Amino acid sequence: MAAPGKRKRNAQVDTAPLSQSSMPGFSSDYRDASRFSGDDNMFVEGSILRITMTNFLTYDHCEVTPGANLNMIVGANGTGKSSIVCAICLGLAGKVSLLGRGDKVGLYVKRGCSSGSVEIVLSRAPQNLVIRREISVENNQSVWTINKRQVNQRAVEEEVKTLQIQVGNLCQFLPQEKVGEFAKMSKIELLEATEKSVGPPEMYEFHCELKNFRAKERELENVCKEKASFLEKAMQRNERNKQDVERFYERERHLDRIKMLERKRPLVEYEATRKQLEEVKQERADVKRSLTALKEEHLPALRHIQDLNGQLKPIEDKMKDKSVNIKEAARRCKEKQDNLDHKRMEVEDIQQALSLKQTEESDRQKRIGHTRCMITGLQAELENLASREDVQPEISSINSELRSMQEDKARVEGEGLDLQRNKGILQGDQQRVKNKLKSLEDMMNMKEEKLKGRFRDTYNALQWLRQNRTLFKGNVYEPMMLVINVRDHRHAKYIESHIPTNDLRAFVFQKQEDMAKFMTEVRDQQKWRVNAVIAPRESWARHPPARPIEALRGFGFFSYLRELFDAPEEVMSYLCGQYKVHEVPVGTDQTKNMIETVIRETPLKIIYTAAEKYHVKKSSYSGKTISSNSVLRPSQFLTMTVDVDERKHLEEQLKGFEQRVMGIDSQLKALQEQQSQLDRHENELLHKKKVLSELKVKKRQLEQKIRTKQDSLKQMEESGINLQQAEQEALSKTRAVNSQKVALVTEFVHHMQVRTKLHMEKVYLALESVELAAEKARVEAECRESSARLQVLEQACAQLEQRKTSLWETCQGLMKKASKVCNVDLKEEAVPEDLQRAFSQLPNTLDEIDALLNEERSRADCITGLSATVVEEYTRRTQEIEHLKKELEMEKGTLDNYRHSISQEEYDKYGIRIRVKFRSSMQLHELTAHHQSGGERSVATMLYLMALQELNRCPFRVVDEINQGMDPVNERRVFDIVVQTACRGTTSQYFFITPKLLQNLHYAEHMTILCVHNGPRMLPPSKWNEKDFIRRIRRGSSRSADS
Repeated sequence: MAAPGKRKRNAQVDTAPLSQSSMPGFSSDYRDASRFSGDDNMFVEGSILRITMTNFLTYDHCEVTPGANLNMIVGANGTGKSSIVCAICLGLAGKVSLLGRGDKVGLYVKRGCSSGSVEIVLSRAPQNLVIRREISVENNQSVWTINKRQVNQRAVEEEVKTLQIQVGNLCQFLPQEKVGEFAKMSKIELLEATEKSVGPPEMYEFHCELKNFRAKERELENVCKEKASFLEKAMQRNERNKQDVERFYERERHLDRIKMLERKRPLVEYEATRKQLEEVKQERADVKRSLTALKEEHLPALRHIQDLNGQLKPIEDKMKDKSVNIKEAARRCKEKQDNLDHKRMEVEDIQQALSLKQTEESDRQKRIGHTRCMITGLQAELENLASREDVQPEISSINSELRSMQEDKARVEGEGLDLQRNKGILQGDQQRVKNKLKSLEDMMNMKEEKLKGRFRDTYNALQWLRQNRTLFKGNVYEPMMLVINVRDHRHAKYIESHIPTNDLRAFVFQKQEDMAKFMTEVRDQQKWRVNAVIAPRESWARHPPARPIEALRGFGFFSYLRELFDAPEEVMSYLCGQYKVHEVPVGTDQTKNMIETVIRETPLKIIYTAAEKYHVKKSSYSGKTISSNSVLRPSQFLTMTVDVDERKHLEEQLKGFEQRVMGIDSQLKALQEQQSQLDRHENELLHKKKVLSELKVKKRQLEQKIRTKQDSLKQMEESGINLQQAEQEALSKTRAVNSQKVALVTEFVHHMQVRTKLHMEKVYLALESVELAAEKARVEAECRESSARLQVLEQACAQLEQRKTSLWETCQGLMKKASKVCNVDLKEEAVPEDLQRAFSQLPNTLDEIDALLNEERSRADCITGLSATVVEEYTRRTQEIEHLKKELEMEKGTLDNYRHSISQEEYDKYGIRIRVKFRSSMQLHELTAHHQSGGERSVATMLYLMALQELNRCPFRVVDEINQGMDPVNERRVFDIVVQTACRGTTSQYFFITPKLLQNLHYAEHMTILCVHNGPRMLPPSKWNEKDFIRRIRRGSSRSADS
């Protein structure tokens, strides 16, 4: 975009066909679109006859009238050569992304204007095609017209396609920003682009159809495989279902037999039950007869038992009375026996008390003797201690020394606690510093993960560098995006916008041989796509800017780029030398608001505002300032900031803390040694004091013990016992107790005699009772035997009665059940003959029927999970299998016929591979974006495009500044080839844009030079006169020759 200016600037593109002489001639009029016709001149249909730009990029108004063959567009940088290329692309419905300048079409309108337009006249019979595009900045929309008729963009694209114009094809339209993209195309993309450029429209379609043929063949193969697989699975499933069908029919046979067995079972059960009922009736009658006879035999024995019971009752009453009297006599005997035992215990207590007194007196005499001996020994020991000197002064001296030592220990302990407390504080501060450093390291790891995700080869090279850093002599720095630390993450977008991504991921080397060694390893051997740069020999890191930032603060600038980030010195030196980060200021919204003033009053080349980047250029011809701007994109790599000063400060703090902790540890160790010495000395003093104290205390203890033992001896001597008196008292008490025992024995003997007499009388009565009881037992045994038989018969009779009733009810129920099953009334009719024949083939007993029934049910239960739908599904799937077989045969036949009709080529892998070499000693190498240099890629690209020129079906071709990276020799050769090829009458229109031309080049007759002039003193197109301009040039040349 043009920089704002108070004076309106005009633009002019001069157009003139060249003669064979070196002096160019210029036409004097402008051709109108209505005059252009493909039949009247050499213009190919679809060639550009005129380009008109209004308020477009650097132009207020400009008309360009190219020639039919080669058009050389020449002009200084910034005059608007590439603006013509942008006009061709956007005017022919090309996408904005093809130009690589901006993402919105409104950005191509001249700055300060609300709208702009591009009009292109194309050669076409019978009437030329005029396409006009009106661009609005406000809504970023376009209005299209074709021959003054408003249409949509789709209609324009169709018209352009009809004329075989392909602005999206790099073989036809190669803008400046896309020159490097040509070498990056794959071989398949290059073939497709070449087909579209040189072939008829149907060639690319035929190629796509051929690729689709292979796809259709694979599709038919997949269909056949799927149907064959489905058929095989269906046949396997049907084979499994076949077994299920057989098992279903087998289960039905078992179920039919079960039904027949269930119908016969009630009938057989009824007959068996009826026979049992008749047998029970007969058995019951026999039991009743036996029961009546047994009752008549049992009656006399019962009467005899009643008589014996009458004789036994009086005897038993007498025996009960005797038992009561015997118990009373036994109680009295027991009472007297207890009294005797009590008296015997009294005598024993008297004897035991006497024995205790004798034992106590003996012990007292022994204690007296022992106490006297102890007193004698203690007195002797006391006499020995009395001869030693007094130890109290020595103990006082030791106590004084101990108090002094306690003070020293307290002092040492206090110092140790102070040091421990200081150490704890330092360790806490040290840990906090470590945590802060760890958080900074985590941010570096996150930056490495982002590098790994976006540039895997660079990450692999980084790992290799860390493992092999010793191989290099000078400093080697990791990729710049890792070592650059933006101080404020909001400023990261300025750094990333200014430094290309290729450099952000580049390694920085201090020495050239180190970089060569590194690139040989990672690029040539490892085949990694890695970038590397060399730092300048003279450091630029601290070069001051041309003017201090204070001089720019009035325009809203707050800093240069260099002050927004930190980096190692070599990296900063490279960025200052290569990208002038110390000369690029960063401004605010204030800068944006007064950008016109900034551009006019400052010599700045690159300017950053809060959200935009401005490029400022000055035309070397007109001296007019030209600017372009672009929107800053959000940062991707440098958003995570690490404060280097803070990190360095933290590392220094950590080192200081470690040194101080080590000093405290050494002081603590010295204090511990001093504490140990004090403890040892204190223990020695305490031991000495203890010995002296024990001597002093022991004397007092001996005197106290002697007094205690003497008092104890006196008490023992006074507490004696009179044993003779105690023995006499015990003898008198024993005699009194023995007299009482004699009276008690007399009474005990009397009661024993009474008890014996009562026992004898009871025995006589018991003998008489036993005789009667034996007789009674004999008779009762006989009666019990007959009663048992009688009871058994009664129980049997009752059971038979119950069984009879039960069997009768069962027979009635079974008869009803059998009648219902056989569908006949068995009381009146017999079983039908067909059932009898069926029943005759089955067992005739219940056990056999039940066994067979269980067997059939088990077999039927083993066949589970089947139903009638299994048979239906088996039948249906059989039909489907037959249908699938027919379909598969038809598909295979179709596939075989299709294979015979096409070849087996892999058309989707077809491509064009360009192989080049620039020295006779080298081998041919494939043209890629990495193997050749930029100039070599430009030469190869241009030669390929020239090779397509005569075959080209496109009406025109555009190449923008492809000769920028060429050396003069190759540039001259390429220019000659372009002139020879593009100026033939059979070729299409060709646009070659260049900012410069070498001297003494060869020009052709059909070649047109388009000189781009741009500046404030340019005449408007309507006032331009080519003849006057040529006349002035010739006049100036003749004056120079005369002089």
